[in-house]
Amino acid sequence: MIKRIFFLVPCSLFLVQLFAQDPKKKTIDITSTFKPVLREAVKINFNAVPPVADTTRPRLSYNIPTQNLLFAYQPADLKPVALHVDSLTAWEYSNYIKAGIGNVHQPFIQAGFSFGNSENSYFNVFANHYTSKGDLNQFQKNSLTSVDLTGTVRTIKNHEWNGKLGVKSEDYYFYGFRPGTLNFSKEQLRQRFQTYEGKVHFRNYAPTEFDLLYNPNLSVSVFANNMNPRGQETNSVLELPLEKRFSEFGFKIGLTADLTGFNRGGDKNAKTINNNIYLVKPTLVFKTPNVYVHGGIIPSWDQGEFNLMPNVMVEFKVPEQPFTVQLGWIGYYNKGSYQRFAGINPWILQPDSLLNTRVQERYVGIKGSAGNHLTYSAKLGFNLYKNMALFVNDTVDGKTFLTLYEPSMQALHLHAEIGYTQGEAFSASAKLDFNQYNKLQREKKAWGLLPFEFTGSLKWRLLKDLWLRSDIFAWDGAQYRGKNLDNYKGEAAFDWSAGVEFRITRQFNLWVQMNNIFNNKYERWNQYEAYGFNILGGIVYSFGQRR
Repeated sequence: MIKRIFFLVPCSLFLVQLFAQDPKKKTIDITSTFKPVLREAVKINFNAVPPVADTTRPRLSYNIPTQNLLFAYQPADLKPVALHVDSLTAWEYSNYIKAGIGNVHQPFIQAGFSFGNSENSYFNVFANHYTSKGDLNQFQKNSLTSVDLTGTVRTIKNHEWNGKLGVKSEDYYFYGFRPGTLNFSKEQLRQRFQTYEGKVHFRNYAPTEFDLLYNPNLSVSVFANNMNPRGQETNSVLELPLEKRFSEFGFKIGLTADLTGFNRGGDKNAKTINNNIYLVKPTLVFKTPNVYVHGGIIPSWDQGEFNLMPNVMVEFKVPEQPFTVQLGWIGYYNKGSYQRFAGINPWILQPDSLLNTRVQERYVGIKGSAGNHLTYSAKLGFNLYKNMALFVNDTVDGKTFLTLYEPSMQALHLHAEIGYTQGEAFSASAKLDFNQYNKLQREKKAWGLLPFEFTGSLKWRLLKDLWLRSDIFAWDGAQYRGKNLDNYKGEAAFDWSAGVEFRITRQFNLWVQMNNIFNNKYERWNQYEAYGFNILGGIVYSFGQRR
């Protein structure tokens, strides 16, 4: 019996033939051997092929943000301006001298100089002087001389120092006496104000590692007049604001000490009038692209009297609409100081007392933009005033103003703004304010406060080297008190000004400005007629190489 058996051995295949004649005796013979061999790999050859030309033109979409610089009612830090920029020209360089003369201003001089490396330190010196004289009478004149030094220094640790030193001298004359046949000497009618002030700010312009922002600042001013008795006032304001950020949330805390000391002079037994305000401002802030909430309270101490004022503002963007709705209930103080009152009405006498005006505003409004150039805003509010400062003519000849305080009064307030800007070539803006004063407790009317006021401004760069500027001022007359203590209403006013400036060389410009073009006779303050038509022109010399 013959049996054939095939075995599959790893790595080799053998053909085995087994002959078994005797089950006890076995013999294995290998007749052939198979060795597997791998096939040689096929080599791949790459041939260069030029790319197919793409004739499709790409479509590029650019999204340029709207260049709007007007953010009405947005909470922001208020910083003092060292020099009122001339209405005709936006200066390209700060090193300049501007001089002019006219039928009213004789002469008019401005100058500005800049120093520093413009990277981490820069300083500016500004000087201003003018003397003006009208044709109403020999005392319708005033003059101003001021010099200011401002500076900014940045450190390598994200901190910034800002400072200012300034001195100003102003001369006014009480020319509004009636009847005009009264005789006064020059010294009897001249009122001179002198101001010395210094300010310093220290802030971090980048948040710390704990997301803190701080900006402590101190300002001190000394204000005095030349009248007999000679009064002198010192005003000091210290602010310590601190802000902590938490993503969309934030917390603010601020401490303010506003101190005033007024010495009327003349009487050695007269005590210095102290008028101090202390404020604490804790605030929570929530901000997203569509919602802004600013909520807090303001504990305050006004001459030792405690008052709690609201500090709530809300803004939210209406879906699919180009405007933002504003709501607010806020409170603040208008400081009662001789310096502030003289800045409002330069023909006032020294006040017998100083009281602060406490204001509460409740308002609703909108702000937004239409297109890429037009911006607008409007606000309707209800205001409550405590100890509002009013100004009335004296009962002798009316040439001086007395300061009265209304304990409580209310006002319906409407404010609206609109502006159109097209780069640096053209800009126009208009602003309107309407106030309806009512519910006075002591006085008959809101003496000296304008019920309606409108201002407009236009700047137009007609050519590369030609600029045009125009301004409009209009208001409804304020209520004033006569010698018989009855109330009267002043006449409405309209004042239009226009000017032009053009370049004649790289360093020299010529400019001309006309004010009160229609020669309207109006009085902002009763018995004080404003200047009529006046023209002013001159030359500007710039020390820098202008483009």
